[in-house]
Amino acid sequence: MAEPSGEFRQEAARTRGGELVSGGLLVGVGAPDGSEAGPCPEEWRPRPHRIERSEPARGPVGGVGRAVGPLALGAGPADLPMLDREADVAELLGLLSQGRSIRLVGQAGSGRSALLSAVAEAAADLSPGGVVQLCGHRRTVPDLLQDLFAATHHAPGYRPDPGQLAAHLAEVGAIVVIDAAEPSGAELEELLAAAPGCAFVISAAPHDPPLPAGSRLQDHLVAGLSRSACLALTARLAGRPLDVDEKAWAVDLWFESEGLPLRFVQAAALLRQRDVSVDALVAAEDDRMGVFGALDEPVHDPDPAIRENALRRTVPLPSVAETASPAVRLAEGLSEPAQAVLRLAVALGGECPTAPHLPALIDVGQGEAALAELADAGLAVSIGGHHRLTAGALELLVPHWPARGCVDGAAQHFAWWVGHGSVTLEQIAAEAEVVVGVLLADRAAGRHDAVVRLARAAAPALALSLRWGAWERVLQLGLEAARRTGSPVDQAWFHHEAGVHAICLRQPSRAIAELETALTLRTSAGEQRGTASARRMLDLLRAEGRQLPAAAPAVAASGRAPVIRKIAARVPARLKSSRRRRVAVVCTAVLTLGVLGTAVAMSFSGPEEVKGKDPGNGRLDGGGTQDAPFPQSSGSGSPAPAATDPGSPAGQATSPVPSTSGSASHSPSASPTRKPSSSPGASGSPASQPPQSQPPAPGQPQPPVPTQPGQSPPPQTGQPTKPTEPSHTPTTASPDPTASPSGSPTTPSGSASPTAPVTPP
Repeated sequence: MAEPSGEFRQEAARTRGGELVSGGLLVGVGAPDGSEAGPCPEEWRPRPHRIERSEPARGPVGGVGRAVGPLALGAGPADLPMLDREADVAELLGLLSQGRSIRLVGQAGSGRSALLSAVAEAAADLSPGGVVQLCGHRRTVPDLLQDLFAATHHAPGYRPDPGQLAAHLAEVGAIVVIDAAEPSGAELEELLAAAPGCAFVISAAPHDPPLPAGSRLQDHLVAGLSRSACLALTARLAGRPLDVDEKAWAVDLWFESEGLPLRFVQAAALLRQRDVSVDALVAAEDDRMGVFGALDEPVHDPDPAIRENALRRTVPLPSVAETASPAVRLAEGLSEPAQAVLRLAVALGGECPTAPHLPALIDVGQGEAALAELADAGLAVSIGGHHRLTAGALELLVPHWPARGCVDGAAQHFAWWVGHGSVTLEQIAAEAEVVVGVLLADRAAGRHDAVVRLARAAAPALALSLRWGAWERVLQLGLEAARRTGSPVDQAWFHHEAGVHAICLRQPSRAIAELETALTLRTSAGEQRGTASARRMLDLLRAEGRQLPAAAPAVAASGRAPVIRKIAARVPARLKSSRRRRVAVVCTAVLTLGVLGTAVAMSFSGPEEVKGKDPGNGRLDGGGTQDAPFPQSSGSGSPAPAATDPGSPAGQATSPVPSTSGSASHSPSASPTRKPSSSPGASGSPASQPPQSQPPAPGQPQPPVPTQPGQSPPPQTGQPTKPTEPSHTPTTASPDPTASPSGSPTTPSGSASPTAPVTPP
């Protein structure tokens, strides 16, 4: 996308504005006085939902990004089969099927990215969540976790806090492939702990430290190719079979390079440049013969192939030293547009802008072809939506390829581009490393004003695109340039934005320090609106949690093994349904409430009801120390009284009970007592006047009816009564508070009933 010409070229860069949700905060970005954050209303909070496997999550590593625009189709030598890597792919797939996480280690140029792509393509059916491919180039651990969340959940404009992120990623079971990962050591362990259900395949840098003890990762060495594979790769990329001299030269290179595939990609590019020189010699000889003719018979063989081979022997092959560091010689053999793109990439620290920017930056109209030429020569690779120089190329080219003013207008172009309405946030995220490279190039050239303008335009756009690692880096570079220019207004703006960035990361101490600095600078500069904005942010932070929602606690790593195994066939899809999980939780809650209700009901019953010795509960005492487990019938065959509710008045005696012996005297004690029951072993008479009870349930035996003194109890309905002999040992209820827990005195087995005799009718 080129910058408009004419009167629109001097148009001021527009700042991109918008809103995003960070945890429980609603962040407004791009305001004239600075960004602001506040509690997000509940109805505005996103509701992330999982992306099914049928929905696209991420493109292949280094592939063409859908939202970035046209890129060079030649990310590397295209349509090449994997050579000599079948054993590596099979071993990695076996480890992934067991739930293991792997870190690929090896020298630069050993083909780790190509191996990652082959494993990602072959491992699609090993996990229920499929394969998620991420780019780790210039990404921090929070950036990678956010990319993983965005690849597995649909929640645009939402960046959860660490606790929410861990809760969402805990349900993900996928194989995560990360190319060119920069975190190492404890940071890598933090990345793996945040997604315990995923298996990772990570391509690490050659200088990364060894893994700590107890790490979930397992190192896998990516060695060089065999000699036959290197010769086949060189011939395939050269486009023709190798002659004897070239095979000997390739074998020497194989010994020197230990079979690194990148070196043979570059060697094939050197052979193609040599063929161009041979073709030029053949064409020159044909022109000379056609113009001047031959004085004698032609001395060359009429067969063109023999003539070409003879001329090829006159062009020397590159020396071993040139093949060891071929970047300079390869750059000299590129076309003019490719050399211009290469010079721009060297000036930007190895980052190549995408093809739509090249016409506005270096006046190269065929940017895709130039990038493809760099990739075919082994000088650039496509990663993360844009191209960057291969390992070792930047260090070799910097002394020989100076910038020469190719980045003079880059800051102005990108400041206009990030604020343009037609540019999407995905495009800005893909160009984040290029924007940082432009800032570094202008800082090195001393153009601090351009750095401030670009940083103020790019920081809100990077915040909205959720590339917060690049957002923080841009704020740091902008603040440094503002200090060099001596502008307190710009310094206050960058301090304010850094404070909002710290609020979003839940770093209140750093946020207060940044906002207080911004408040001081804006007060001294007389910015009333900026001062008010900084005060609002400070008031929000100092509200002691009444307004600012606290971050959800991060889920501690359980240390459990990931769930990625051969579970595509073992775990039915219906068991992974969140609806069934909710139904199971509800059923468990209902059962728990039922158990608690039973316990509460039993707690209202006294120990007498538990033991079954209360005379008013309808149960019979066996006359001894043992309680009958169930009601037993009497020896005369009359049925036992029905049990009553322990919570009813019949099961509790709360007032003195008068004697039924026929005399008018009452119990001398007014303390609450319980009336003893009759022993079934003494006689078959019914109980003498039990306490008042509630009407029994239908179908239950009728309880005895209390009688007045001098009267006999009437017989129960449907139950014959039998007169009994009067008891010779009448006993009154004991008022002793230290009585047995049952509330009735214990009588020996076979003794008379402790109640007064009842005269039969």
